Parts: sequence; structure tokens; C-alpha cells
Amino acid sequence: MSYNPSETLKFGDIFSLKSLLLKIIGVVAATIAIKGFMIPNHFLDGGLLGISILIHEFYHIDVWIPLLLLNIPFVFVGYKKIGKNFAFHALLSLILLGIALNVLPVPEITKDHFLVAAFGGVFVGLGIGFVIRGGGVIDGLEVIAEYTNKKFGLSTTEIIMAINTTIFLVIAIFLGLEKAMYSILTFFTALKVSNYVVDGFERLISLTIISPNDELIKDIIVNTFNKPITVYKGERGNLPGSYNVKHDCDIVSTVVTRLEVHKMKQAITKADPQAFMFVQNINEVKGGIISRHSGH
Repeated sequence: MSYNPSETLKFGDIFSLKSLLLKIIGVVAATIAIKGFMIPNHFLDGGLLGISILIHEFYHIDVWIPLLLLNIPFVFVGYKKIGKNFAFHALLSLILLGIALNVLPVPEITKDHFLVAAFGGVFVGLGIGFVIRGGGVIDGLEVIAEYTNKKFGLSTTEIIMAINTTIFLVIAIFLGLEKAMYSILTFFTALKVSNYVVDGFERLISLTIISPNDELIKDIIVNTFNKPITVYKGERGNLPGSYNVKHDCDIVSTVVTRLEVHKMKQAITKADPQAFMFVQNINEVKGGIISRHSGH
């Protein structure tokens, strides 16, 4: 699950009602996944949660103990490399998860392997996502992946996948190939759900427009939708059958949320039905007006 520590809440918000409520929702969802789906059926996830359940399988230690102990070094790394605000949020989330795993009575929900993998992943993803929205983290691998990302230039997803591939190979060797495949399904389900919870409808999208009426397009985006734009000098034309026909134009680009992009495309199409538009997903935005307005 991709996690950006720079998006955690400020230290002054650590005990805010919203932050605490999001963390509680997250740890309850994670507890349901662990106790209701995964442990009774001997299923695993990726990351430190997967390692903790693996330790529980081999040594029958309560899962919260290795989960807490394995995360402590990563919280310390986060404290040194990212900041004390993050470390406090992460530690509080882990303590809440440990309490929930001890006190919440969650019965086994199903024995169906596919349902366990699918809904176990859903609840793990909800847990991780809501905890991140609350400013915390319950899987320290995200911390080291983010730091390694900055240091070596590898993407967080690449680092997490490399670590989890190793975990799944261990599962395949010691628990069987079928368990490993179901664990991979659980992990990918959790990944998609957590990303959606964290990004929600606020996920940013780049919209690029090429139109002969570029001034009109600029006016719609800036003055109607109150969005900043970037303008590239380019040319349009060079079409099949009329390759030598081309015109200078301004290529207009802006960054919007998933909810805003549809309304903006409709307005642009109404103003210029021939406008050429394409959309790209954005993994990260830093600096500028977008960062200040959206928190990304």
C-alpha cells in the first residue's frame, strides 16, 4: 500500500477527534480481517502483517506481539528520517491495533477460501487506508519503502513488491503454493482498497487540451473552474491525409480531482466540440498552488 508520510496530520492534531476516529475505524477493520478471516483460515497478507501472522502460525504467539515488535524499528526510522509527528501517529495506531486485537471478540466469519482472500483483503485495505487517513500507519514497511524511494529513486510500489515477493515465496515453501496464491490475492485486494480509501475522490488527474480556441479553453479552466493552468507552446495538425497542414497553438494542461474532471470535460466539449483532450493519472504532486489547495 503506498503511503506518503508527508501527508500525515500535524502534531497538534494527534488527539483530534477526527484523527482518532479514523484510526479507530482502521484498527477495527484490520482486527476483523485478522481475527475473522485470516488467522482462523491460516491466510496471510504481505508486509509486516503477513510476517506477524507467519510467526503466529509457526510459534503460536499472539499476532499483536510480533506485529508491534516488528514495527517498532520502522517507527524509529520514521522518527529519525521523517519526523516526530509521524512517529507519534504511527505508534498510537499500533497501540490501538494491539488493544483491539486483544479485546475485540471477532468470530470466524467464513471458511470459503475465495471469500477469505477477497474480504480479508478488503478489510485489511480498509484498515490500512483509514489509519493512513488518520495520520498513522500499521505496516512499517511503508516507511522504509518511502525512505528508500527518496534515497535510491525506486518507486514505493517496486520496493513493496520486492519485499512481498520474498514473503510469498516463504509462504509457498512452508505452507504450500495454494496458500501463497491466496495470500497474493489478499494482498492485491488490500492494496487496491487501501489506495482508494487514501486517495478517494481526491485523486489528482492531469487533463491536457489541444484546441484552436486555446484562449477560450484557458478562460474556462481558470475563470469558470478556478484552476491554475500550464501552457506549452506546440502545434496541431499533421493528420493522416493532410500531413503538411499544421498550426501553432497553446497546449493547455491542468490538474484536477476525479470528481472535477468530468464537469470540466463537458464544459470544454460544449465550448469546442473539436477540442482534443487526454487524461493521465498522477502519482504525486509537490509544490505550487495544487499542493497548497489539495494537501498533496
